[in-house]
Amino acid sequence: MDLVTLTQYAINGIAVGSIIALAAVGLTLTFGILRLPNFAHGDILTAGAYFSLLINSLGVNIVLAFIGGSAIAIVGVLLCEGLIWKPMRDQGVTSTTLMIISIGLGLFIRNAVIFFWGSSTKNYDLPVPTAVNFGAFQIRYYSLIVIGMSIVTVIGLHILLQNTKLGKAMRAVADDIDLARVSGIDVQQVVIATWVLAGGLTALSGSMYGLINNLNPNMGWFLILPLFAAVILGGIGNPYGAIAGAFVIGITQDVGIYWLPEQYKLAIPLVVMILVLLLRPQGLFRGTM
Repeated sequence: MDLVTLTQYAINGIAVGSIIALAAVGLTLTFGILRLPNFAHGDILTAGAYFSLLINSLGVNIVLAFIGGSAIAIVGVLLCEGLIWKPMRDQGVTSTTLMIISIGLGLFIRNAVIFFWGSSTKNYDLPVPTAVNFGAFQIRYYSLIVIGMSIVTVIGLHILLQNTKLGKAMRAVADDIDLARVSGIDVQQVVIATWVLAGGLTALSGSMYGLINNLNPNMGWFLILPLFAAVILGGIGNPYGAIAGAFVIGITQDVGIYWLPEQYKLAIPLVVMILVLLLRPQGLFRGTM
């Protein structure tokens, strides 16, 4: 067993896990607070990346492009909330119906991306960097940027959830929406804040993905299984569990190709998800915020 190669794969997996973590937090928030199993989540990730690509192609700095792409994605998810999700909730539709609607929404977003940008792969207008050497290991420069951005974002999310009035309201709604409503919490305001957080984090995740991989219209569809696996592994509705689950998925995916052909890479999250559902259906952590 080549420990150097295995460690190199694990380092690469940390960068992938950093990307999955932000999107998984968005997915677990929408499920935990809105009770929405959103299969369009991966395509929101894709749309965020392509919005950032559009802004970057105009000569805008990549950091500002990421902020702008996330802002556009947030506007999009808020439009979907007003036009689709709120009317459906008001009619009392089931989670199964919401799930089917989300699949259709995902298909719409994916085909819209193909319509405007085509089906070929795209890249940001950035210089090609050299890898950073750490002894026997190499880490791509943009992978370090991705890990750093993820750490900063997670710290900000923790402060919001634990130390602000909005964060406490979100936790209350996730625990018991009816009790939160009678306690005087503006549930609709919490719903809007949830979409802003979920949309922004997911779009940023997609934009970060473009730093270490090519962009393509199907990338969110390919990432939806690792995202759900991370959420289930961490405990549905638990953002911290989703982050931990994302790193487990990211690392096991990349380490797994040491023994398996790369085309089986996406099967690894599926196996992990099945094992967790069989052995610990509630996930590794308590499934609340």
